[in-house]
Amino acid sequence: MMIRPSSALRNEYTQISELAKVSGEPIFITNKGEDDGVFMSTEAFEAREKMYRHRDKVYLAEISRLNGEPIFTPEEMDKKMEALFDAYSV
Repeated sequence: MMIRPSSALRNEYTQISELAKVSGEPIFITNKGEDDGVFMSTEAFEAREKMYRHRDKVYLAEISRLNGEPIFTPEEMDKKMEALFDAYSV
């Protein structure tokens, strides 16, 4: 975990930005010794958001399964998809 004071962000933005890009990790910014914010590269932010969206889908699928909604094996899904493709084939 990297921690930098807010003055470093203000005075050394280029170095902090490069560090965030190279490390791929968030940099915690403090103000007067207290947590104040987090700085991270756009790439790291987008990767984190993608992971969260994927996790949300997994959670929703698990909730559906636990609520008794029907589940299908990959083979059953293949058959269902083939039937749909066949139905729309000309």
